Amino acid sequence: MSSPIRLGWVGCAHIHTPGFVNEVVERGYECAGVYDHDTERAAKNAERLSGSVVTLEALAADESVTAYVICSETVHHLELVRAIIATGKPIFVEKPMGTGAENSAAILALFEEHGNAFHTGYFMRGNPAIRTLKKLVEEGKFGQITRVRGSNCHSGALGGWFDGEWRWMADRSQAGVGAFGDLGTHALDILLWIFGDVRAVTGILGMGTARYEGCDEFGEAILAFQSGTVGTLAAAWDDVANPSFLTVSGTEGFATIGQDFTFTNKSGETSVIEDLEPVAVSGFGAFLDHLEGKPAELVTAAEAAARDRAMNAIYQGAESATWVSL
Repeated sequence: MSSPIRLGWVGCAHIHTPGFVNEVVERGYECAGVYDHDTERAAKNAERLSGSVVTLEALAADESVTAYVICSETVHHLELVRAIIATGKPIFVEKPMGTGAENSAAILALFEEHGNAFHTGYFMRGNPAIRTLKKLVEEGKFGQITRVRGSNCHSGALGGWFDGEWRWMADRSQAGVGAFGDLGTHALDILLWIFGDVRAVTGILGMGTARYEGCDEFGEAILAFQSGTVGTLAAAWDDVANPSFLTVSGTEGFATIGQDFTFTNKSGETSVIEDLEPVAVSGFGAFLDHLEGKPAELVTAAEAAARDRAMNAIYQGAESATWVSL
């Protein structure tokens, strides 16, 4: 009989923590302990996980831990990774991996030195339409791709999602980014995953309703891909809808992923693509599948650092009104 999977929880601040906790409870995992600098928050999550509040030192020394989950404020990621990396155990670090390019590079260096399995919460990679689009790009269906656009927006600021328990996520000193970095990193991941690296970026950020002092609520970026493709990226907490997530334009065709996945050929004929690639377990679920020994596509620490590096450059470009080379 295999040993039970025991997770060590290292920080519980992120808005996705409740969903992660529910998934772990449903899978019947054991809780090796919960650490958070906010002891009240640690106690609340420990109760739901049928575990106990422990110190970070005790959690790092517990040899029964199968893997660790870091869902702290982003500003604490580096120190928390440092505390547990020598265990050699798999570590899930909620996105973004770090608060900026240098911070993420330091985290990446730790994973490269110690070799722990890494994963983060880029759950959109499992979407059947996105996976099908990636396949069509790889097959050359679009010819020379000239333009791509990603958009990931919701009404978080309009609805006051970050007024209470999750207020730190609208505090750039704690999160490293505002709305654009929080939501935009998901669409940025998909753009880089499908279309490759970028050579230069710039952007513009706005405060929107200004509900959260000093925190951007929306933005737009321009990305110059190494391939020659030009990309744009929208992200916001001020949108009542996000009708189109991804568009691709090439010399042989045009596609949009919104409510439907449509493809328009050179003759101008548009069709709905319904024969999609199978859904793939992604995000936190893929990390749990990996722990169970199931096939799982994990995001690498190098990929996570690359996303943070590009996002950091977009913020620099927006704040200086210049292009930033990567």
